[in-house]
Amino acid sequence: MPEPSRHDAGEPLFVGPVAPRAAEESSIGPRQPVRPGFIALYTLAYVGTVLLFLAPLLVTLSLKVNALVGTHRAPDSLSLVAGVGAFLAMFANPFFGKMSDRTASRLGMRRPWLLIGLLGGSTGILVVALATSIVMVLIGWCVAQVFFNALLAALVAVLPDQVPVAQRGRVAGVLGICLPIASVTGTYVVQRFTGNTLVMFLAPCAIGGFFVLLFAATLTDRRLHAADKPAWSLRELASTFYVNPRRNPDFAWAFTSRFMFVLAYAFLTTFQAYYLLEKLGSAEEDVPRQLFLATVAMSSMVVVASLLGGWLSDRTGRRKAFVCAASVVFGLALFFIALADSYNAFVVGMAVGGVGFGLYTAVDLALVADVLPDPDSAAKDLGVMNIAGALPSSVAPAVAPAILALGHGSYGVLYAVAGACGVLGAGAILRVKRVR
Repeated sequence: MPEPSRHDAGEPLFVGPVAPRAAEESSIGPRQPVRPGFIALYTLAYVGTVLLFLAPLLVTLSLKVNALVGTHRAPDSLSLVAGVGAFLAMFANPFFGKMSDRTASRLGMRRPWLLIGLLGGSTGILVVALATSIVMVLIGWCVAQVFFNALLAALVAVLPDQVPVAQRGRVAGVLGICLPIASVTGTYVVQRFTGNTLVMFLAPCAIGGFFVLLFAATLTDRRLHAADKPAWSLRELASTFYVNPRRNPDFAWAFTSRFMFVLAYAFLTTFQAYYLLEKLGSAEEDVPRQLFLATVAMSSMVVVASLLGGWLSDRTGRRKAFVCAASVVFGLALFFIALADSYNAFVVGMAVGGVGFGLYTAVDLALVADVLPDPDSAAKDLGVMNIAGALPSSVAPAVAPAILALGHGSYGVLYAVAGACGVLGAGAILRVKRVR
Protein backbone atom coordinates (compact mmCIF):
# COMPACT_ATOMS: atom_id res chain seq x y z
CA MET A 1 0.00 0.00 0.00
CA PRO A 2 1.21 3.55 -0.64
CA GLU A 3 2.26 5.91 2.05
CA PRO A 4 -0.26 8.57 3.06
CA SER A 5 1.62 11.72 2.19
CA ARG A 6 1.73 14.76 4.46
CA HIS A 7 0.00 17.85 3.22
CA ASP A 8 1.50 21.26 2.77
CA ALA A 9 -0.78 24.05 1.57
CA GLY A 10 1.77 25.16 -0.98
CA GLU A 11 2.34 21.76 -2.61
CA PRO A 12 1.05 21.11 -6.15
CA LEU A 13 -2.05 19.25 -7.25
CA PHE A 14 -0.25 16.11 -8.45
CA VAL A 15 2.11 14.10 -6.31
CA GLY A 16 5.21 12.19 -7.29
CA PRO A 17 6.10 8.51 -7.04
CA VAL A 18 4.53 6.46 -4.30
CA ALA A 19 6.76 5.11 -1.55
CA PRO A 20 5.96 1.82 0.18
CA ARG A 21 4.43 2.17 3.60
CA ALA A 22 5.83 0.36 6.58
CA ALA A 23 3.56 -2.18 8.19
CA GLU A 24 4.03 -0.57 11.55
CA GLU A 25 2.76 2.79 10.34
CA SER A 26 -0.21 1.13 8.66
CA SER A 27 -1.44 -0.06 12.03
CA ILE A 28 -1.13 3.23 13.88
CA GLY A 29 -1.69 5.83 11.19
CA PRO A 30 0.57 8.71 10.16
CA ARG A 31 3.22 9.92 12.59
CA GLN A 32 4.25 13.33 11.26
CA PRO A 33 2.15 16.21 12.61
CA VAL A 34 0.07 18.10 10.08
CA ARG A 35 0.80 21.76 9.49
CA PRO A 36 -1.48 24.75 10.20
CA GLY A 37 -1.95 25.30 6.46
CA PHE A 38 -3.42 21.83 6.06
CA ILE A 39 -5.71 22.27 9.07
CA ALA A 40 -6.98 25.61 7.76
CA LEU A 41 -7.78 24.31 4.28
CA TYR A 42 -9.25 21.07 5.60
CA THR A 43 -11.48 23.06 7.92
CA LEU A 44 -12.67 25.34 5.12
CA ALA A 45 -13.46 22.32 2.94
CA TYR A 46 -15.36 20.75 5.82
CA VAL A 47 -17.32 23.97 6.33
CA GLY A 48 -18.16 23.98 2.64
CA THR A 49 -19.30 20.37 2.66
CA VAL A 50 -21.52 20.84 5.71
CA LEU A 51 -22.95 23.97 4.10
CA LEU A 52 -23.97 21.95 1.03
CA PHE A 53 -25.99 19.55 3.20
CA LEU A 54 -27.25 21.89 5.87
CA ALA A 55 -28.57 24.97 4.06
CA PRO A 56 -31.41 23.00 2.42
CA LEU A 57 -32.20 21.02 5.58
CA LEU A 58 -32.35 24.07 7.84
CA VAL A 59 -34.51 26.34 5.71
CA THR A 60 -34.90 26.03 1.95
CA LEU A 61 -36.07 22.42 1.58
CA SER A 62 -38.92 22.83 4.08
CA LEU A 63 -39.95 26.17 2.56
CA LYS A 64 -39.88 24.69 -0.95
CA VAL A 65 -42.10 21.81 0.16
CA ASN A 66 -44.39 24.21 1.99
CA ALA A 67 -44.76 26.36 -1.14
CA LEU A 68 -45.69 23.34 -3.25
CA VAL A 69 -48.20 21.57 -1.00
CA GLY A 70 -49.22 24.00 1.76
CA THR A 71 -48.67 24.04 5.51
CA HIS A 72 -50.99 21.16 6.40
CA ARG A 73 -49.48 18.65 3.96
CA ALA A 74 -45.90 19.89 4.28
CA PRO A 75 -44.75 17.77 7.28
CA ASP A 76 -45.73 14.49 5.60
CA SER A 77 -44.24 15.55 2.25
CA LEU A 78 -41.03 16.72 3.89
CA SER A 79 -40.84 13.45 5.79
CA LEU A 80 -41.05 11.57 2.48
CA VAL A 81 -38.37 13.67 0.78
CA ALA A 82 -35.96 13.79 3.72
CA GLY A 83 -36.54 10.15 4.64
CA VAL A 84 -35.94 8.67 1.19
CA GLY A 85 -32.93 10.91 0.62
CA ALA A 86 -31.40 9.89 3.92
CA PHE A 87 -32.09 6.22 3.21
CA LEU A 88 -30.07 6.46 -0.01
CA ALA A 89 -27.37 8.41 1.79
CA MET A 90 -27.05 5.59 4.29
CA PHE A 91 -25.83 3.28 1.51
CA ALA A 92 -24.08 5.87 -0.62
CA ASN A 93 -21.62 6.90 2.08
CA PRO A 94 -20.00 3.50 2.76
CA PHE A 95 -20.22 2.54 -0.93
CA PHE A 96 -18.33 5.60 -2.10
CA GLY A 97 -15.99 5.23 0.86
CA LYS A 98 -15.18 1.76 -0.44
CA MET A 99 -14.71 3.14 -3.93
CA SER A 100 -12.38 5.80 -2.56
CA ASP A 101 -10.30 3.18 -0.73
CA ARG A 102 -9.99 1.28 -4.03
CA THR A 103 -9.26 4.27 -6.28
CA ALA A 104 -5.87 4.07 -7.96
CA SER A 105 -5.77 7.20 -10.07
CA ARG A 106 -3.32 9.90 -11.05
CA LEU A 107 -5.36 12.29 -8.91
CA GLY A 108 -5.06 10.12 -5.79
CA MET A 109 -7.60 8.20 -3.73
CA ARG A 110 -9.76 10.96 -2.25
CA ARG A 111 -9.57 13.85 -4.71
CA PRO A 112 -11.60 12.27 -7.57
CA TRP A 113 -14.55 11.71 -5.25
CA LEU A 114 -14.35 15.22 -3.85
CA LEU A 115 -14.85 16.53 -7.38
CA ILE A 116 -17.45 13.98 -8.52
CA GLY A 117 -19.46 14.42 -5.33
CA LEU A 118 -19.47 18.20 -5.56
CA LEU A 119 -20.60 18.27 -9.20
CA GLY A 120 -23.29 15.61 -8.85
CA GLY A 121 -24.68 16.95 -5.58
CA SER A 122 -24.90 20.52 -6.87
CA THR A 123 -26.81 19.24 -9.89
CA GLY A 124 -29.34 17.62 -7.55
CA ILE A 125 -29.78 20.89 -5.65
CA LEU A 126 -30.47 22.67 -8.94
CA VAL A 127 -33.22 20.14 -9.69
CA VAL A 128 -34.79 20.80 -6.28
CA ALA A 129 -34.66 24.56 -6.81
CA LEU A 130 -36.42 24.33 -10.18
CA ALA A 131 -38.90 21.60 -9.15
CA THR A 132 -42.60 22.15 -9.74
CA SER A 133 -43.78 19.04 -7.89
CA ILE A 134 -42.89 16.97 -4.85
CA VAL A 135 -41.77 14.16 -7.17
CA MET A 136 -39.13 16.44 -8.72
CA VAL A 137 -38.07 17.65 -5.27
CA LEU A 138 -37.69 14.01 -4.21
CA ILE A 139 -35.60 13.12 -7.28
CA GLY A 140 -33.36 16.15 -6.91
CA TRP A 141 -32.81 15.67 -3.20
CA CYS A 142 -31.97 11.99 -3.68
CA VAL A 143 -29.35 12.88 -6.30
CA ALA A 144 -27.94 15.54 -3.98
CA GLN A 145 -27.77 13.16 -1.02
CA VAL A 146 -26.04 10.39 -2.99
CA PHE A 147 -23.32 12.57 -4.47
CA PHE A 148 -22.77 14.81 -1.48
CA ASN A 149 -22.21 11.64 0.53
CA ALA A 150 -19.55 10.60 -1.98
CA LEU A 151 -17.87 13.92 -1.25
CA LEU A 152 -18.28 13.49 2.51
CA ALA A 153 -16.93 9.93 2.54
CA ALA A 154 -13.71 11.02 0.84
CA LEU A 155 -13.31 14.14 2.95
CA VAL A 156 -13.77 12.40 6.31
CA ALA A 157 -11.21 9.75 5.32
CA VAL A 158 -8.57 12.47 5.08
CA LEU A 159 -8.47 12.62 8.91
CA PRO A 160 -7.05 9.10 9.52
CA ASP A 161 -5.09 9.35 6.26
CA GLN A 162 -3.20 12.47 7.22
CA VAL A 163 -3.58 13.29 10.93
CA PRO A 164 -1.61 11.39 13.63
CA VAL A 165 -3.41 10.12 16.73
CA ALA A 166 -1.85 12.75 19.01
CA GLN A 167 -3.39 15.56 16.93
CA ARG A 168 -6.79 14.09 16.20
CA GLY A 169 -8.60 15.63 19.15
CA ARG A 170 -7.42 19.12 18.28
CA VAL A 171 -8.09 18.72 14.56
CA ALA A 172 -11.51 17.18 15.23
CA GLY A 173 -12.18 20.04 17.66
CA VAL A 174 -11.46 22.54 14.92
CA LEU A 175 -13.67 20.55 12.56
CA GLY A 176 -16.37 20.77 15.23
CA ILE A 177 -16.76 24.49 14.50
CA CYS A 178 -17.59 23.69 10.89
CA LEU A 179 -21.23 22.89 11.58
CA PRO A 180 -21.99 26.15 13.44
CA ILE A 181 -20.13 28.21 10.87
CA ALA A 182 -21.99 26.45 8.07
CA SER A 183 -25.30 26.82 9.95
CA VAL A 184 -24.86 30.55 10.43
CA THR A 185 -23.56 31.04 6.89
CA GLY A 186 -26.34 28.98 5.36
CA THR A 187 -29.20 30.64 7.23
CA TYR A 188 -27.68 34.10 6.65
CA VAL A 189 -27.25 33.56 2.91
CA VAL A 190 -30.74 32.10 2.58
CA GLN A 191 -32.45 34.92 4.46
CA ARG A 192 -30.52 37.50 2.41
CA PHE A 193 -32.11 36.08 -0.75
CA THR A 194 -35.60 35.43 0.60
CA GLY A 195 -38.02 35.45 -2.33
CA ASN A 196 -35.48 34.25 -4.92
CA THR A 197 -35.75 30.47 -4.70
CA LEU A 198 -33.02 29.69 -7.22
CA VAL A 199 -30.41 31.84 -5.49
CA MET A 200 -31.49 30.61 -2.05
CA PHE A 201 -30.59 27.08 -3.12
CA LEU A 202 -27.53 27.72 -5.29
CA ALA A 203 -25.66 30.40 -3.31
CA PRO A 204 -24.64 27.91 -0.57
CA CYS A 205 -23.47 25.51 -3.32
CA ALA A 206 -21.27 28.21 -4.82
CA ILE A 207 -19.72 29.13 -1.46
CA GLY A 208 -19.23 25.56 -0.27
CA GLY A 209 -18.01 24.38 -3.64
CA PHE A 210 -15.28 27.01 -3.75
CA PHE A 211 -13.71 25.78 -0.51
CA VAL A 212 -13.96 22.12 -1.50
CA LEU A 213 -12.22 22.85 -4.80
CA LEU A 214 -9.52 24.87 -3.02
CA PHE A 215 -8.75 21.94 -0.71
CA ALA A 216 -8.84 19.41 -3.54
CA ALA A 217 -6.38 21.50 -5.56
CA THR A 218 -3.82 21.70 -2.73
CA LEU A 219 -4.20 18.25 -1.13
CA THR A 220 -1.20 15.94 -1.30
CA ASP A 221 -3.45 12.93 -1.61
CA ARG A 222 -2.80 9.38 -0.54
CA ARG A 223 -1.96 7.15 -3.52
CA LEU A 224 -2.79 3.53 -4.31
CA HIS A 225 -1.06 1.31 -6.86
CA ALA A 226 -3.47 -0.46 -9.20
CA ALA A 227 -1.80 -3.77 -8.31
CA ASP A 228 -2.70 -3.27 -4.63
CA LYS A 229 -6.46 -3.07 -5.22
CA PRO A 230 -8.31 -6.10 -3.81
CA ALA A 231 -10.31 -8.08 -6.35
CA TRP A 232 -14.06 -7.53 -6.39
CA SER A 233 -16.23 -10.33 -5.01
CA LEU A 234 -19.66 -10.67 -3.44
CA ARG A 235 -18.00 -10.94 -0.04
CA GLU A 236 -15.95 -7.83 -0.72
CA LEU A 237 -19.06 -5.94 -1.82
CA ALA A 238 -21.06 -7.07 1.23
CA SER A 239 -18.27 -5.89 3.55
CA THR A 240 -18.84 -2.37 2.21
CA PHE A 241 -21.85 -1.94 4.47
CA TYR A 242 -20.80 -3.98 7.49
CA VAL A 243 -18.29 -4.12 10.31
CA ASN A 244 -18.57 -7.24 12.49
CA PRO A 245 -19.81 -6.00 15.88
CA ARG A 246 -18.61 -9.11 17.73
CA ARG A 247 -15.06 -8.65 16.45
CA ASN A 248 -15.17 -4.87 16.86
CA PRO A 249 -17.42 -4.13 19.86
CA ASP A 250 -15.95 -0.67 20.45
CA PHE A 251 -16.82 0.32 16.90
CA ALA A 252 -20.35 -1.05 17.41
CA TRP A 253 -20.93 0.92 20.62
CA ALA A 254 -19.54 4.09 19.05
CA PHE A 255 -21.93 3.48 16.14
CA THR A 256 -24.89 3.13 18.53
CA SER A 257 -23.96 6.26 20.43
CA ARG A 258 -23.64 8.33 17.27
CA PHE A 259 -26.93 6.99 15.93
CA MET A 260 -28.85 8.05 19.04
CA PHE A 261 -27.20 11.45 19.21
CA VAL A 262 -27.75 12.24 15.54
CA LEU A 263 -31.33 10.97 15.78
CA ALA A 264 -31.93 13.61 18.46
CA TYR A 265 -30.33 16.26 16.25
CA ALA A 266 -32.35 15.10 13.20
CA PHE A 267 -35.62 15.62 15.05
CA LEU A 268 -34.49 19.13 15.94
CA THR A 269 -33.27 20.28 12.53
CA THR A 270 -35.90 18.61 10.35
CA PHE A 271 -38.89 20.00 12.17
CA GLN A 272 -37.74 23.25 13.79
CA ALA A 273 -39.42 25.37 11.10
CA TYR A 274 -42.74 23.65 11.81
CA TYR A 275 -42.04 23.91 15.56
CA LEU A 276 -41.88 27.69 15.16
CA LEU A 277 -44.94 27.80 12.92
CA GLU A 278 -47.18 25.45 14.88
CA LYS A 279 -46.03 25.47 18.52
CA LEU A 280 -44.86 29.07 18.86
CA GLY A 281 -47.19 30.60 16.25
CA SER A 282 -44.51 32.38 14.20
CA ALA A 283 -45.45 33.98 10.89
CA GLU A 284 -43.99 32.15 7.87
CA GLU A 285 -42.11 35.24 6.67
CA ASP A 286 -40.42 35.50 10.09
CA VAL A 287 -39.14 31.90 10.15
CA PRO A 288 -35.91 32.41 8.12
CA ARG A 289 -34.85 35.31 10.36
CA GLN A 290 -35.80 33.48 13.57
CA LEU A 291 -33.90 30.37 12.50
CA PHE A 292 -30.88 32.50 11.65
CA LEU A 293 -30.85 34.14 15.10
CA ALA A 294 -31.38 30.82 16.90
CA THR A 295 -28.64 29.25 14.81
CA VAL A 296 -26.26 32.07 15.75
CA ALA A 297 -27.00 31.46 19.45
CA MET A 298 -26.41 27.72 19.12
CA SER A 299 -23.40 28.08 16.88
CA SER A 300 -21.62 30.50 19.17
CA MET A 301 -21.69 27.92 21.94
CA VAL A 302 -20.71 25.12 19.56
CA VAL A 303 -17.55 26.98 18.57
CA VAL A 304 -16.43 27.55 22.16
CA ALA A 305 -17.29 24.02 23.34
CA SER A 306 -15.75 22.36 20.30
CA LEU A 307 -12.40 24.12 20.43
CA LEU A 308 -12.11 23.73 24.20
CA GLY A 309 -13.34 20.13 24.20
CA GLY A 310 -10.95 18.98 21.48
CA TRP A 311 -7.98 20.56 23.25
CA LEU A 312 -8.93 19.10 26.64
CA SER A 313 -9.49 15.66 25.12
CA ASP A 314 -5.97 15.57 23.66
CA ARG A 315 -4.51 17.08 26.83
CA THR A 316 -6.12 14.53 29.15
CA GLY A 317 -6.01 11.60 26.72
CA ARG A 318 -9.71 10.95 27.34
CA ARG A 319 -12.55 10.68 24.84
CA LYS A 320 -15.48 8.81 26.46
CA ALA A 321 -16.13 11.24 29.31
CA PHE A 322 -16.44 14.16 26.92
CA VAL A 323 -18.75 12.34 24.49
CA CYS A 324 -20.93 11.11 27.35
CA ALA A 325 -21.25 14.55 28.94
CA ALA A 326 -21.99 16.09 25.56
CA SER A 327 -24.85 13.66 24.88
CA VAL A 328 -26.43 14.33 28.27
CA VAL A 329 -26.24 18.12 27.88
CA PHE A 330 -27.72 17.99 24.38
CA GLY A 331 -30.53 15.73 25.54
CA LEU A 332 -31.40 18.05 28.44
CA ALA A 333 -31.42 21.03 26.07
CA LEU A 334 -34.01 19.28 23.90
CA PHE A 335 -36.17 18.64 26.96
CA PHE A 336 -35.96 22.38 27.67
CA ILE A 337 -36.99 23.20 24.09
CA ALA A 338 -39.89 20.76 24.42
CA LEU A 339 -41.20 22.78 27.37
CA ALA A 340 -40.53 26.22 25.83
CA ASP A 341 -43.51 28.51 25.37
CA SER A 342 -41.77 31.48 23.72
CA TYR A 343 -39.22 32.19 21.04
CA ASN A 344 -36.74 33.50 23.62
CA ALA A 345 -36.95 30.24 25.55
CA PHE A 346 -36.37 28.35 22.31
CA VAL A 347 -33.21 30.38 21.68
CA VAL A 348 -31.95 29.62 25.20
CA GLY A 349 -32.52 25.91 24.60
CA MET A 350 -30.65 26.11 21.31
CA ALA A 351 -27.71 27.81 23.04
CA VAL A 352 -27.53 25.12 25.72
CA GLY A 353 -27.79 22.48 23.02
CA GLY A 354 -24.85 24.17 21.33
CA VAL A 355 -22.65 23.36 24.33
CA GLY A 356 -23.46 19.66 24.10
CA PHE A 357 -23.28 19.57 20.32
CA GLY A 358 -19.93 21.35 20.19
CA LEU A 359 -18.39 19.07 22.77
CA TYR A 360 -19.73 16.01 20.96
CA THR A 361 -18.54 16.96 17.48
CA ALA A 362 -15.11 17.88 18.85
CA VAL A 363 -14.41 14.51 20.43
CA ASP A 364 -16.65 11.93 18.74
CA LEU A 365 -14.77 12.05 15.42
CA ALA A 366 -11.44 11.61 17.21
CA LEU A 367 -12.86 8.69 19.23
CA VAL A 368 -14.19 7.01 16.09
CA ALA A 369 -10.86 7.44 14.30
CA ASP A 370 -9.18 5.77 17.29
CA VAL A 371 -11.44 2.67 17.14
CA LEU A 372 -11.40 2.03 13.38
CA PRO A 373 -10.92 -1.72 12.75
CA ASP A 374 -8.43 -1.31 9.85
CA PRO A 375 -6.52 1.86 8.83
CA ASP A 376 -6.18 0.48 5.30
CA SER A 377 -9.98 0.61 4.85
CA ALA A 378 -10.50 3.89 6.69
CA ALA A 379 -12.91 5.46 4.19
CA LYS A 380 -15.06 2.31 4.04
CA ASP A 381 -15.20 1.91 7.83
CA LEU A 382 -15.90 5.60 8.29
CA GLY A 383 -18.61 5.17 5.67
CA VAL A 384 -20.18 2.42 7.77
CA MET A 385 -19.91 4.69 10.80
CA ASN A 386 -21.54 7.46 8.80
CA ILE A 387 -24.59 5.24 8.42
CA ALA A 388 -25.14 6.21 12.03
CA GLY A 389 -25.12 9.82 10.83
CA ALA A 390 -27.31 9.25 7.77
CA LEU A 391 -29.87 6.72 9.00
CA PRO A 392 -31.35 9.03 11.67
CA SER A 393 -32.26 11.55 8.99
CA SER A 394 -34.40 8.81 7.47
CA VAL A 395 -35.72 7.42 10.74
CA ALA A 396 -36.66 10.79 12.25
CA PRO A 397 -39.00 11.87 9.42
CA ALA A 398 -40.43 8.34 9.23
CA VAL A 399 -41.36 8.05 12.90
CA ALA A 400 -42.13 11.72 13.61
CA PRO A 401 -45.68 11.58 12.20
CA ALA A 402 -46.49 8.68 14.55
CA ILE A 403 -44.99 10.53 17.52
CA LEU A 404 -46.93 13.66 16.60
CA ALA A 405 -50.12 11.61 16.27
CA LEU A 406 -49.62 10.04 19.70
CA GLY A 407 -48.83 13.48 21.10
CA HIS A 408 -51.91 15.03 19.49
CA GLY A 409 -49.77 17.12 17.16
CA SER A 410 -47.50 18.41 19.93
CA TYR A 411 -43.98 19.30 18.82
CA GLY A 412 -43.13 19.45 22.51
CA VAL A 413 -43.70 15.70 22.73
CA LEU A 414 -41.57 15.18 19.61
CA TYR A 415 -38.65 17.11 21.12
CA ALA A 416 -39.01 15.29 24.44
CA VAL A 417 -38.50 12.02 22.56
CA ALA A 418 -35.47 13.61 20.89
CA GLY A 419 -34.07 14.51 24.32
CA ALA A 420 -34.42 10.91 25.47
CA CYS A 421 -32.47 9.77 22.39
CA GLY A 422 -29.60 12.08 23.31
CA VAL A 423 -29.37 10.70 26.83
CA LEU A 424 -29.42 7.10 25.55
CA GLY A 425 -26.45 7.97 23.34
CA ALA A 426 -24.47 8.80 26.47
CA GLY A 427 -25.07 5.34 27.90
CA ALA A 428 -23.87 3.59 24.75
CA ILE A 429 -20.50 5.34 24.64
CA LEU A 430 -19.66 4.16 28.15
CA ARG A 431 -19.35 0.60 26.77
CA VAL A 432 -16.33 1.50 24.61
CA LYS A 433 -13.20 -0.13 26.09
CA ARG A 434 -10.29 0.62 23.76
CA VAL A 435 -10.13 4.37 24.51
CA ARG A 436 -10.45 6.18 27.80
